[in-house]
Amino acid sequence: MNKPAVLEQFLAVLKAELAALTRAAQGAFAAATDPDSKAENKYDTRTLEASYVARGQAKRVAELQEAVRAFEALSGNALESGAAITLGALVSLEAPEGRSHYFLGPFAGGTEIMHEENEVVVITPASALGQKLIGRREGETVALRPGVSAKVVAVR
Repeated sequence: MNKPAVLEQFLAVLKAELAALTRAAQGAFAAATDPDSKAENKYDTRTLEASYVARGQAKRVAELQEAVRAFEALSGNALESGAAITLGALVSLEAPEGRSHYFLGPFAGGTEIMHEENEVVVITPASALGQKLIGRREGETVALRPGVSAKVVAVR
């Protein structure tokens, strides 16, 4: 697997999500501040609801901006042979169900891409699997769940 290409794909996904969410946040802000959305009676809460949506979307935009910056700061360089798994590692696991691929990222856990016909999923150090993988090396085994282990077959 090409680690720089994987990192670029994740960045592209995050940037596309950021662009779409920024547009939505701008629309929500416009709706919340539009003079035409002024309450017509004491039970009309459209403006208040729109302001809650705008605030939530603005917060999510800020989180995505932070995620993009954090991913941009990661190195696409491969780790040295025998290196321990750390933030920015591309890891392949071999389990009874087959091989799976993970990118240990600072944010955006659960984000998926297809790379070279393989699904690669972002996991974070705070996730259960991320905690189990940090510090492991190629050839070591990791308990996925009771009775099921996976072998670390590649660390890039």
